[in-house]
Amino acid sequence: MDHNLLDQYRTAMTRRHFFGKTATGLGTAALASCLNPKLFADSAPVDGSPQSFGNMPVLHHSPKAKRVIWLFMADGPSQLDMWDYKPGLADWYDKDLPESARNGQRITTMTSGQARFPIAPSVFKFAQHGKHGAWVSELLPHMAGVVDDIAIVKSMHTDAINHDPAITFIQTGSEIPGRPSMGAWLSYGIGSPNQDLPSYVVLISRIANGSATQALFSRLWGSGFLPTTHAGVSLRSTGDPVLYLSNPNGVDAETRRTMLDGLAALNQQKFAEVGDPEINARIAQYEMAYRMQTSVPELADMKDEPKHVLDMYGPEVTQPGTFAYNCLMARRLAERGVRFTQVFLRGWDHHGGLPGSIRNLVKAADQPCAALIKDLKQRGMLDDTLVVWGGEFGRTVYSQGTLTKDNYGRDHHPRNFTMWMAGGGIKPGIVHGQTDEFSYNITENPVHVHDLNATLLHLLGINHERLTYRMQGRDFRLTDVQGKIVTDLIA
Repeated sequence: MDHNLLDQYRTAMTRRHFFGKTATGLGTAALASCLNPKLFADSAPVDGSPQSFGNMPVLHHSPKAKRVIWLFMADGPSQLDMWDYKPGLADWYDKDLPESARNGQRITTMTSGQARFPIAPSVFKFAQHGKHGAWVSELLPHMAGVVDDIAIVKSMHTDAINHDPAITFIQTGSEIPGRPSMGAWLSYGIGSPNQDLPSYVVLISRIANGSATQALFSRLWGSGFLPTTHAGVSLRSTGDPVLYLSNPNGVDAETRRTMLDGLAALNQQKFAEVGDPEINARIAQYEMAYRMQTSVPELADMKDEPKHVLDMYGPEVTQPGTFAYNCLMARRLAERGVRFTQVFLRGWDHHGGLPGSIRNLVKAADQPCAALIKDLKQRGMLDDTLVVWGGEFGRTVYSQGTLTKDNYGRDHHPRNFTMWMAGGGIKPGIVHGQTDEFSYNITENPVHVHDLNATLLHLLGINHERLTYRMQGRDFRLTDVQGKIVTDLIA
């Protein structure tokens, strides 16, 4: 028996395979986006009806947001030192965390062997800002100036206690690798109005000097079991933004076009033989790369940015790869219709020496975050651009390692952490949720990771329970079998 032919038969687009992929959720739209991306030109809802492309319904209800910029603070920033003010902890300095607060909850192996769990009050001062007097750390003077434009969520919680499962969970809805990331789900579900740039772009910022950090794996912005055309595209800060985007020596645009046409014809012939939809995804990616040869250099050319805008983002904005540069790039991508942009900033893994390390990191992070909000707002884009800030979990109130008056470390803490959101239908100037006196347990309005993702999808016009993909006999979704919309966050 010819095993090659047998393998081709197994992957063939049989009638059952086709309807199994397209009968649930938004599968029809996803397949169409691979075969003919032009179907996904942006169109406005008519008379409040769901947005549609051709005769295919894509959005389940009218969206408040058209795009997302997620500023992902990888490694778990300390809520206690930036957002969750606990003045009473001063009286608890170097006293043990009460068992009534921990209540037998699991802790990591990095601190489980400690003889004590001494409480470490933040060394940073807090002050009230904005119309409603939100407490903000002295570490964040620029964000304090835009606090009326953001919703601070103090009651986030997650299931995972270590970095890789936790970041995988918030990105994909599962602690186990292999599921599609949120950006891939959006690309699959509603496509992108800009066909010259990917619908999902990832920008990884340069690590601040002296920062401790965890690895980032490309599967975090992968497409999982969705067609690979929906995976995030990571733009590099040096050389070509995308590898092999430039033509090699001796190859001009006309030659490359002829080569791609020939390659597409061969792939289409193969698709006709075996019906594997991944072949069409490959064709679409080749075509996207060709269009990006023009669109990406224009995107990266910031000569048209006025000086007052560059100044707003801070002195590092002209240095490719810095967080400031990437925040401005995120705004430029949003202007061009990119659906989902994720900007990673690593270095928040402060198991020791937190006060000194976090000071260095917020120098890179605070001003660009605030500038992005102000920049979007002055351009009239904040109303339909959803900005999200946060990491995979928080940090403990007790010190990891030696505690002194001016130095301490903090371990991972999934029980509660802080995120903020702005624009795109988010209610501005509010604080949602509260924690106990130790910032150890949530006391009011908990928000699970699945709730967060359900709410973000809702703002984008998607019912999180209906955005599904059938795989291995079940319908998968970003929020798994949980998730509720946090209506108090919606304007």
